[in-house]
Amino acid sequence: MPKTNSFKNTYFYLLPVIIGGLIPIVTLPIFTRKLSPTEFGILTLSQVYAIFMNGISNFGLITGFERNYFENKEISKRTALLYSIVAFVMFVSLCFVSITFFIEEFVLKNILHIYGYVNLLTLAYVATAISSLKLYFLSYFKNAEEAKSFAIYSIDETLLSTVFSLILVLIFNFHIYGIIIGQLLSAFLVFMLLLVKFTRKHPISFDFVALKSALKISLPLTPKVFFGVLNSQLDKYLIGVLSTLGGVAIYNIAQKIANITFTFMTAIQNVFSPQVYTKMFELEPKNAAKSIGLYLTPFYYISIFVALLISLFSEEFIIILFPVEYYSAINITSIFSILYASYFFSKHPQLIYAKKTWLSSILFVFSIIINIVIGIPFAKLWGPIGVAFGSLLSGLIWGVVYFYVSQKCFYIEWEKKKLITISTLFFLSSIILISMRHFQFSYILRLTIKFIAVSIFFERGIAYKIISKSTFVDIKSFVFK
Repeated sequence: MPKTNSFKNTYFYLLPVIIGGLIPIVTLPIFTRKLSPTEFGILTLSQVYAIFMNGISNFGLITGFERNYFENKEISKRTALLYSIVAFVMFVSLCFVSITFFIEEFVLKNILHIYGYVNLLTLAYVATAISSLKLYFLSYFKNAEEAKSFAIYSIDETLLSTVFSLILVLIFNFHIYGIIIGQLLSAFLVFMLLLVKFTRKHPISFDFVALKSALKISLPLTPKVFFGVLNSQLDKYLIGVLSTLGGVAIYNIAQKIANITFTFMTAIQNVFSPQVYTKMFELEPKNAAKSIGLYLTPFYYISIFVALLISLFSEEFIIILFPVEYYSAINITSIFSILYASYFFSKHPQLIYAKKTWLSSILFVFSIIINIVIGIPFAKLWGPIGVAFGSLLSGLIWGVVYFYVSQKCFYIEWEKKKLITISTLFFLSSIILISMRHFQFSYILRLTIKFIAVSIFFERGIAYKIISKSTFVDIKSFVFK
């Protein structure tokens, strides 16, 4: 376990992932028994629209805030930057709410092919927009290494959203509206709590020069955000148009389960990102390259270990918790676990540090072209699992190109032998199990292969001194303190 940050802080960053990832997944089977796959498909497509519009309305400012936070050494300037960005995003979001209200009927009928759901897109967008405002405060906590506050305000929204949604769906029969309204109420309450907390400690102040500076960093990312969100949500739209709304639901559930990998990586990114920035700004490039590479190896191993467990044991999880209509999500979950694991190398601020954010936009245009070229024929030929394989293939191609360009902008001296070994073990194990499930090998044989793969991976962790006796001592002291 990396020691640069305190062990306690590391686990405060992981707690939101554990709780925020497990609660929605555990409660999802409750909703799948109350709502049909078609209803889940409609809910998914409404959220696709909300995520897409919200991605545009934020102008990539979360990146500009994070980078400029470290350039401003005074707390007053950092909080003024925060308030200025939040106020700007709120204004833009209000404009987008108005636009959504007027175009909603057209989008539902002519683009999403959904009928009979009034104000669905408006409510979904408002919930997503309010929730996105919270991210700027969480970024402040992360950069300031206030891990406890980060954990509390991350977990609050998940818990409240789950409780509200369960009440509205199970007791008041609000159906998919209950889930969206539950998300909206929880996002609003948490945002107000954050606002009260900050204004008590830091008086509201605005710095429009700082906002302009952040926009200069972020605006070149707007095409990246636009195409990135479009790229990430295009697959669901293709299934909805070329397959069925039920197929969208199965695909989305598989993504949600596999997304634990990505969410986990994002959580540990909150641990390593401030340290990576510090090394970039304070060390000589050659020393920084080596130091960052050594520092990040344990994080990569831990990320891939989580992805491996999800990929191999998605079968047991889905069969135990979900109705039989969703069993086809098993292999799709494993495919997405591979894809999300590969995103680790795109989570480092090499392009941002080099002030070449425009390159990110170009790369994302490239990624969406690949996704369309591969995704449409795969969707037509094989439905949801074809789209999943298409996403994996296009994602890996984009990942290789992104890695190459990032290394040119800021070189990181990776521990290549260790990373190749870790990646190969994970990839081969996942592909073998996907194939065995497809060709219906006996479950006992599949289970044996799973435990062998996990054992080998665990052994490599010990050999690389990532897993050691001190790791378990730290965990014990944290849990039982």
